[in-house]
Amino acid sequence: MAVLVVIPARYGSTRFPGKPLAMIAGKPMIQHVYEGAAASGADEVVVATDDERIRQAVERFGGKVAMTSPEARSGTDRVAEVARARQAAVVINVQGDEPLVHPSMIAPLADFLSRHAAVPMGSLMTKLARAEDAGNPNVVKVVVDRDGFALYFSRSAIPFARAGSPQVWKHLGIYGYQRHFLLQFPSLPPTPLEQAEQLEQLRALEHGYRIKLLETQHDSIGVDTPDDLKLVEGMLQRPTGSRHG
Repeated sequence: MAVLVVIPARYGSTRFPGKPLAMIAGKPMIQHVYEGAAASGADEVVVATDDERIRQAVERFGGKVAMTSPEARSGTDRVAEVARARQAAVVINVQGDEPLVHPSMIAPLADFLSRHAAVPMGSLMTKLARAEDAGNPNVVKVVVDRDGFALYFSRSAIPFARAGSPQVWKHLGIYGYQRHFLLQFPSLPPTPLEQAEQLEQLRALEHGYRIKLLETQHDSIGVDTPDDLKLVEGMLQRPTGSRHG
């Protein structure tokens, strides 16, 4: 099955305007994301944006870009718009502010969805490395059933911490979709838990769709503020930050 990776990127950000074009280790952030995605073996990688400055930057480093509607309400809407114009059966959504994305985060997710057409959606989780992040609302946690399907995502600490508690899983914001489900998703009405947590994936759960979570050894840090750039740059310069290691 053909695999399409779409990287939604917008210029306007309240906390960090122009974020996709912020320089990290001599390259714009969107280029780091693109190169990580392209090394995954996907059939096509496309940046989805409504901003001419981002389009020009992507084309300068030889990337592929699709201009999407400025009316798009979310990154998922942009991804669906790009997917609708293509025929790839599996679509992976990689956020444009995830410069640490590793090819081995994308490839297993694409492979799983290619082999399990009945599973509409998938994502990634990794072991929570820092105990203090359990209560950090900027770190999303997920609990899964015995087969690795999501039971719930939350910004709160889940599960409840006590002696002998199960592993705490951090959710990573890379999503995979069967094409038909992705095209349907934007038309699903928003749901109460989605709005309470401000987590779009809860809309799928509340409407009764399953989300498969695959474990990855790689962590990722989304860039939300200029201060995050220094942290990410330091991680990229470590040997373990290499995308080919």
